[in-house]
Amino acid sequence: MTTLLIIAVLVLGFMVVLRLSRVAELTGALRGHREEVISEQDNRTSGRLMWAFGAIYLIWFIWLPLEYHEVFLPQAASTQGVWIDAMYTFNWWMLGIVFFGTNIALFYFAGRYYHRDNRRAFWYPHNNKLELLWTVVPSVVLVGVIIYGLSVWNKITAAPAPGTMEVEIYSKQFDWTFRYPGKDGKLGATDFRLINADNPLGIVTRNTITNRLAELHEEVDKATAERDALAEVLPEDIKKKKSEEIAHLNRLIERIMGLRTLMEQDVATNGDNSTYLHGADDKVTKEFHLPVNTDVELIIRSQDVIHSAYLPHMRAQMNAVPGMATRMHLVPTITTDSMRTITGNPDFEYILLCNKVCGVSHYNMQSPLTVETAGAFKVWTIMLTPFEKAGVPPVEASSGGEATLSDTVKTEIAGGAEAAAGTNNQSN
Repeated sequence: MTTLLIIAVLVLGFMVVLRLSRVAELTGALRGHREEVISEQDNRTSGRLMWAFGAIYLIWFIWLPLEYHEVFLPQAASTQGVWIDAMYTFNWWMLGIVFFGTNIALFYFAGRYYHRDNRRAFWYPHNNKLELLWTVVPSVVLVGVIIYGLSVWNKITAAPAPGTMEVEIYSKQFDWTFRYPGKDGKLGATDFRLINADNPLGIVTRNTITNRLAELHEEVDKATAERDALAEVLPEDIKKKKSEEIAHLNRLIERIMGLRTLMEQDVATNGDNSTYLHGADDKVTKEFHLPVNTDVELIIRSQDVIHSAYLPHMRAQMNAVPGMATRMHLVPTITTDSMRTITGNPDFEYILLCNKVCGVSHYNMQSPLTVETAGAFKVWTIMLTPFEKAGVPPVEASSGGEATLSDTVKTEIAGGAEAAAGTNNQSN
């Protein structure tokens, strides 16, 4: 109701202004004033009003960021983010100087040189020196900005050092899945043709290939039996479509068998270094964690359409493109707990967003990110169940209903705790 009253008052106020302006016009006509003739006093008043408007306009631009700085992103939480912020700061200072300089000149000249009947503007059609000046100077500045931006971009996209930890970010409509390396410290190979309910990321192992082939053979047998059982009653176009589906499944089987052959050849050639031997102990989870002060390379894939992995607090973004893996690396520098202290918000969470409009539920495609100490991160990864349970044993439930840990897990957690203690001692 209040909103309707406010709208009604604004409409009525607008109508009153219109009527008053009409009254002013009629009054001028009665006095014999011509509408197109404006007095010097009116022009002077308009010029002073331009000065007043310009002052309010520029003050408002200064007040706005000062008043609403709380809604801006906090300080960058990654090394790469600091570089990005520095580049933005440089650009904003440069734009601010140009913005305030041109607008001050604009409002000053509008108020200073208002129209006077006894004064005419000087005709100044061309000046080669001025043309050269305002062409060369912006060009030089622009070249400098481009060089600065390219240097920052090259630092951000530079290849990480060998042995850098890899974490996979896997996107699909409309959620994120994450994959961490197991005890071997390496992510295994993937293939989209192996994706099914039990293998949502298409991780390649001997077991996943065998299971996928068995699943496809079962689908072929079922589809063939259905087609043959209804062969006498199905229209020709439907029978043709079913035959094409069966042919597609058979081609998929052949390609997966080719993948198995390729895997065995790669294993025979590279031995333990074969990427096909590193997938069994990978950790697949819906939670996103990263260790602080650690260089991490993010491998980004998509199952369906183009998504975009966007970490605003890290100032990092990379597209997730179907059929290929994109990469970006960053070094988180502030833990989640520390950022809660910095922002004064006990509920603060880093967040991963999709920055591409990927469908009707795009707005819901987000995941919290926890940045923690190296020791806490190690403990968290140990608690994750390996993809084929071939690495660290999972948590087992005791008869009393409480979770108990295997001796291996306890040992690794103790190692993680020692690492955490070492990290704290170094920071102190």
